[in-house]
Amino acid sequence: MAAVRRLEECRERMGRELDAVVDFWLRYSHDSLHGGFFNCLGRDGQVYDQLKYVWLQGRQVWMYCRLYRTTQRFHRPQILEAAKAGGEFLRRFARVPGAGGGWKCAFCLTRDGKPVKIQRTIFSECFYILALDELAKVTGDKDMQLEGNQMMEQLVYWVQQDPSGLGRPPLAGDAPANNMAVPMMLLCLVHQLTEGQGPDVGAKYRSLGTWCVQQILQHIQRNGTAVLENVSPEGAELPGCQGRLQNPGHALEAGWFLLQFSAEQGDQELQRTAIDKFLEVPFKDGWDKDHGGLFYFLDVDKLCPTQQLEWNMKLWWPHCEALIAFLMAYRQTKKPELLQRFFQVYEYTFSHFPDCEGGEWFGYLSPEGKVALDFKGGPFKGFFHVPRCLHMCESILEDLLAENAQSDPKTEEFQG
Repeated sequence: MAAVRRLEECRERMGRELDAVVDFWLRYSHDSLHGGFFNCLGRDGQVYDQLKYVWLQGRQVWMYCRLYRTTQRFHRPQILEAAKAGGEFLRRFARVPGAGGGWKCAFCLTRDGKPVKIQRTIFSECFYILALDELAKVTGDKDMQLEGNQMMEQLVYWVQQDPSGLGRPPLAGDAPANNMAVPMMLLCLVHQLTEGQGPDVGAKYRSLGTWCVQQILQHIQRNGTAVLENVSPEGAELPGCQGRLQNPGHALEAGWFLLQFSAEQGDQELQRTAIDKFLEVPFKDGWDKDHGGLFYFLDVDKLCPTQQLEWNMKLWWPHCEALIAFLMAYRQTKKPELLQRFFQVYEYTFSHFPDCEGGEWFGYLSPEGKVALDFKGGPFKGFFHVPRCLHMCESILEDLLAENAQSDPKTEEFQG
């Protein structure tokens, strides 16, 4: 039962790492004076910048609530109070007047909550909604849930009907594009807002979920041999660098979002597409055959990306998404090659990113796998990708091991 023992070892390592990561952020990130969380934390937890990034504030609230709600050992008053304090900071300061009326969320705030910058995207709002909905699930606060739903309606209007509220005026040379991050995040929100809710809520968002899936599938290009980050609104390849851009981590993340949706809908064809096109293709293209690990960006024609000069670095979050994606795919299909992919990513990830001395993970490695930047938190790395990955993988591994324990002890379910 070597494969079973290996999965047990993975589960135990995931659990230890999750405990250490939670401890790091509980210890160093909380602002007891002004509320919310410090995001910019150095290797040993020191705060090197007091700006607070709204999408990271929302992610941390969501993550604390998800751990508190679903995992017994994190069902602790300290975690609940931290989540509530973070939610209060968000609701008090994150929203700012938008272009043409309505509300947007700032991208970053001063330590005491003054808005510093607004982005003309939907992503701060997305994580604001995630935070409020998950916190409402924990606290039972209906007003908070209603606020999140109202913001969701605003997002859908911006994306599907009129983007002028984002403050992005149309320019003659700016070709419209379908960026995969947008339908991905909306699909993530559909899953969040319908999880644990009744059929009325599911019916409300069913058509939006289907629309998101259709938009994501448009990114399968080159006769199914590539997933491109940007396509035209009609699903055609765009010219130039923008059109040739690939982001293997994003494609893998989209893959497990599609796997979740396919499982909810019982859609076997979508499951196959998710695995074949959004897991296998990006992994084949994105895995560094010389040094291991996933490249950050690629050009589909094997040119050097002109804007993403860090393209060949190895970042924490694509590896987190790959771990979730391949383990979830194996859980659904029991195909041994998917488990082998998981082990391959696992070995690279856990031998390169965790900081065994200081806790938490490094986020930015050189192409050869050396630590390039040693901070633990910054404008894009917070308390989200690592703990979400560890939490989800630990849960999936527990389910797999429980299934095996109930099967015939003379057979080995796990193959590899």
